[in-house]
Amino acid sequence: MSQRPLTKRQKEVLTFVADHIESAGFPPTRNELAKHFGFRSPNAAESHLRALENKGVIRIEAGHSRGITLTGLSIASLPAVSTRRMPLPLVGRVAAGSPILAQENIEHEYRVDPVLFSSRPHYLLRVEGNSMRDAGILDGDLLAVHRTPEAQNGQIVVARLDDEVTVKRFKRSGHMVSLLPENPEFQPIQIDLRHQELVIEGLGVGIVRPHIDN
Repeated sequence: MSQRPLTKRQKEVLTFVADHIESAGFPPTRNELAKHFGFRSPNAAESHLRALENKGVIRIEAGHSRGITLTGLSIASLPAVSTRRMPLPLVGRVAAGSPILAQENIEHEYRVDPVLFSSRPHYLLRVEGNSMRDAGILDGDLLAVHRTPEAQNGQIVVARLDDEVTVKRFKRSGHMVSLLPENPEFQPIQIDLRHQELVIEGLGVGIVRPHIDN
């Protein structure tokens, strides 16, 4: 998915779509978009929607006048919105070698209020195992993740090591990184960055129990 920044007009269109979904319960039509923004025709509205789709913040369903769906990336594109419940994609088992938000990894979407978390989340990751038990992160929990390639010592990270994605506490000293569990039954993972690649996919910013309402 693209993370290219939106133009001012694209942000305005995305905000209108999100507000319409929030207030009416469904997205606007092209005609409604054209009327609101004073476009000369619905084709101009369609062009803006296609640009938003190309940047990964909406999905368009062909053949449906209201076939517009917000994606999890739309949250990061609307930083001024603090109370809107917006969709977060739920990532299950990550396919080897695929981007974490690749379609084959996404199981579902939940509507969650982003203000519940310490930083704005971009997706939910289903936790497997109890290596982070003592940090309150249990098997089957949904970890809210803020996408960033950087981490500070002591932060809980989603890290990719080879084709495996893991949730651990981050510690770095020089070229050595330790991915630390929060359960004495598990051993730390040691990485020498001179010989092995480590990718930080994001930071854990909160937990959602899987019984939440969609």
